[in-house]
Amino acid sequence: MKKSAFIILLLSFFICGQSQIINGFKGKKTRILFLLDGSGSMLAEMDNSNRWSVAVTLMSKIVDTLRTVPNVEVGLRVFGHNKYNELRDCNDTKLEVPFSPYNHKQFVGRLRQIKPLGYTSITQSLLASAKDFPEDKTSRNIIILITDGVEECGGDPCKVSEQLQKKGIVLKPFIIGLGTDNEIFRNAYSCAGKYYNAENSVEFEKIIGVIVNQALNNTTVQLNMLDAQGLPKETDMPISLYDAENGAILDNFIHTMNGKGIPDTLYLDPMQKYKVVAHTLPPVVLESYEITPGRHNVIPLNTPQGNLLFKMGGVNAYNRLLAIVRKNGTFETVNVQDFNTSKRYITGSYDIEILCTPRIKYNGISVKQSQTTTIEIPAPGLVQLNISRDVTASVFQKIDGKMVWVMDFNSSQPRQLHSIQPGDYIAVYRPKSETRTLYTKKKEFKVQSGLNTQLSL
Repeated sequence: MKKSAFIILLLSFFICGQSQIINGFKGKKTRILFLLDGSGSMLAEMDNSNRWSVAVTLMSKIVDTLRTVPNVEVGLRVFGHNKYNELRDCNDTKLEVPFSPYNHKQFVGRLRQIKPLGYTSITQSLLASAKDFPEDKTSRNIIILITDGVEECGGDPCKVSEQLQKKGIVLKPFIIGLGTDNEIFRNAYSCAGKYYNAENSVEFEKIIGVIVNQALNNTTVQLNMLDAQGLPKETDMPISLYDAENGAILDNFIHTMNGKGIPDTLYLDPMQKYKVVAHTLPPVVLESYEITPGRHNVIPLNTPQGNLLFKMGGVNAYNRLLAIVRKNGTFETVNVQDFNTSKRYITGSYDIEILCTPRIKYNGISVKQSQTTTIEIPAPGLVQLNISRDVTASVFQKIDGKMVWVMDFNSSQPRQLHSIQPGDYIAVYRPKSETRTLYTKKKEFKVQSGLNTQLSL
């Protein structure tokens, strides 16, 4: 049984490429397919006419308006208009007007020739309509489904919509009910998108205008990178925008403050759900955000940051000294940072491992908002190693009563230079030619910052 409501279900298909375009999608083709219910119940009364006549009148008016809009093409698919209702034909769906430039007269003419007749198969028609668009990855493809009732063929438009969104074919729909705010009807379609209700054809016409405007124009967005006080003071960070449904990359940019010290305005497609990634250290991710069309949107990201500065007293004798920064208590690496540099990190607690010889570790280092945490280590000493014969040799430190391995010496080179941090060390070695443990020898040596130490084995 059909419900006493007149529905428009707006689905968007195949949105590709970047969307940061001011005043519409300049240079990008938009294709709008009207998917119209031609079943017998469309002859039911509405205002001083019937649902079908209201639909034909409004669609003709919209298509005529779109005729003057550049880079817009329209198409028409109708279902339930070729077989009588008694036959319950769920495959009664046909593309009546294919996409082509300047086909608006053909569209209106064919629309006025069709008469309502048969059965309602929304799900099957949605699936078929996906193939009506030309293969063009640069275009924006939109479907407007117009029907006066719910699915009669056992299909599930909500499930199909969800599946197609995950595949990157369909974006979240808009749903408009005309004539009633029916709870059953809302429950049947709100899962597929945004639901609107219009009490008469005048309101219905206004809502269609709003939806078409949303389909053809961008919406302003402000991305606030918030500090620890909740103020939009953080900036100068790379931002990536993804399709929240299928993960496709939509845009990349550097977050910027305008001349007034306010986050700069973006222009985004309102028919898109966005995943926002701020490439801070570590990244801050907003998994899904849906902007509201027709208004200035503010997307908040909690990105309070401070600085970590690694420095060395005296002369750095390492070719390149690095520090691994991990989240406190985990093995998750946040960054590998060069010494004598400062980097911004999200406020919090971090574990540090400095890749000097021997390695130095700090746990629970705190990074605070707008402050610089400095980690400084002494300069290494230089160990001049002389190996008179082929030996197997390792270096240890005695720490808390335990022998802690530091490094192995490469015995293939008779003379070597090693940068080693200041401290007391023990070299344990044995000639490779000897086969008994008793020939193992030990030699203690001391390394001082910035000084040379001679070691012969």
